[in-house]
Amino acid sequence: MAVCHHQAPFKLFSPLPPPNPKPIFRCNLSLPSRPTILTADPEPLFTSVKTFAPATVANLGPGFDFLGCAVDGLGDFVSLTVDPQVLPGEVAISEISGDHNSKKLSKNPLWNCAGIAAIEVMKMLGVRNVGLSLSLEKGLPLGSGLGSSAASAAAAAVAVNEIFGGKLGVEELVHAGLKSEEKVSGYHADNIAPALMGGFVLIQNYEPLDLLRLSFPLDKELIFVLVSPDFEAPTKKMRAALPTEIGMAHHVWNSSQAGALVAAVLQGDVARLGKALSSDKIVEPKRAPLIPGMEAVKKAAIEAGALGCTISGAGPTAVAVTDNAEKGKEIGERMVAAFLKDGNLKAVASVNRLDRVGARLTFGVVADSGGELGGSIGPEMKHDYRIEASSSSATNISASFYSSRLDSDGVSR
Repeated sequence: MAVCHHQAPFKLFSPLPPPNPKPIFRCNLSLPSRPTILTADPEPLFTSVKTFAPATVANLGPGFDFLGCAVDGLGDFVSLTVDPQVLPGEVAISEISGDHNSKKLSKNPLWNCAGIAAIEVMKMLGVRNVGLSLSLEKGLPLGSGLGSSAASAAAAAVAVNEIFGGKLGVEELVHAGLKSEEKVSGYHADNIAPALMGGFVLIQNYEPLDLLRLSFPLDKELIFVLVSPDFEAPTKKMRAALPTEIGMAHHVWNSSQAGALVAAVLQGDVARLGKALSSDKIVEPKRAPLIPGMEAVKKAAIEAGALGCTISGAGPTAVAVTDNAEKGKEIGERMVAAFLKDGNLKAVASVNRLDRVGARLTFGVVADSGGELGGSIGPEMKHDYRIEASSSSATNISASFYSSRLDSDGVSR
């Protein structure tokens, strides 16, 4: 997550946009180019909440800027509190913690990705009567290619929404997260959408934003091996390395591989998914030489039995896929060794499954009718920002509380 440099004065509220007489709706999920802004001043349902948003893998090889997925076990936490010491209608960042260069991040909410997303959600809700204090706990390294900025933005957006009763749906929250992402690395949703929605997400269009959630079968095993070297690859720098023009042959090849990847996700075919993920001929060849040892790491992963390997997002993290967790540990060890031998970089490996849930509320303290602290809730209660999935794709947006506990695979426990 990079520091967001935005020098405009802090104006939480702006005039309401004119109503759109012809709202646009597309199949699955279509997001209007201008999100809804509520005019009422909502009362907080909670006095404090804690939220989590997972790491994400963007691009997935040939899906540059239009495919991404969420992975479990890694991510950022945001704690949000109604704070009488903060001016009404404003958000203050009280603390940033974590072991991944978190001290680099600004506490100015206009220059921090969590702060920007929180402000956008406050605008949409029309919050004017209370101030909020935000604490960010970074679980993801900065500039790692694991959607660090998106995780912070997603957790913050969900926290503000939940503290006021979850009045906004996924479409508004994605827009809030995109405001943050735009100031860090560009207007792309392949991290923020899966961070909020979980699972695999395909971005069909950006204006209006049109998202499809791709359902990986519950009875299939998909393991991600994430190997992060001690090396920072800022997204803007890595995007600058991309070609401005591509040949027709490479366009056709990448299009066919992206199609195969989507089909593999829907069918639960990990072998085909891995083959397609490894086949990018446009982006990876330009970025891999900028990450010391990356080409050797990919070779080591395949030789160790990985079904596919590529750069996660803009890098430098390498992601390999397999269908066996024990095999994933062995693959990770070989990739770490290759980073050290060929790139002279220390690296750490983690073996993770697909996160099917996305950003969620993990704890909250409920305000009673008099505004005093009431009961608390735990991780068994969350707001569902996922799209309800059919057998092959998503069709309906769900935004309702439910009390059955969900693990990261999306199965009730």
